[in-house]
Amino acid sequence: MNPVTFLKNVNREMKKVSWPKGRELTRYTITVIVTVAFVALFFALIDLGITQLLNLVVE
Repeated sequence: MNPVTFLKNVNREMKKVSWPKGRELTRYTITVIVTVAFVALFFALIDLGITQLLNLVVE
């Protein structure tokens, strides 16, 4: 397949995509940021707990 045909097919498929509206996009962005922050905090606390537990075992 040559590059021109490929790009035409890409353009045709991109027109079929249902893009989110502004309000939806804002809501999705906030949801992703909150979820990532929660998961980061969760794993930070787990890491801290495991570190403290290992420090108790080593000492």
